[in-house]
Amino acid sequence: MLADNHSDIARQLQSYRLTTAEILYHMPDHPKLLQSYVWQELDIAPRFPVLHKFLRFWETRLDGKLFLVKVAHEALIKPSEFTYCSGEFLIH
Repeated sequence: MLADNHSDIARQLQSYRLTTAEILYHMPDHPKLLQSYVWQELDIAPRFPVLHKFLRFWETRLDGKLFLVKVAHEALIKPSEFTYCSGEFLIH
């Protein structure tokens, strides 16, 4: 598991961002009903190759036909923000 954490950090340093997709799809047994699925992975915006690979898998291997995919992404590693205070605290 430690190796996975290191590879995730390395990917974030290579412009991968946390990507969340809400996928609405038709239920296989009841095609008029929509079901929601939330997918989350590190991916590269704006092309999203990891998400596209997952959606290709969905379309070829799963029964529920895709209806709508909403995508959001956020950088997890950001420059730090500093706030200076006007006081000083002494700790013994």
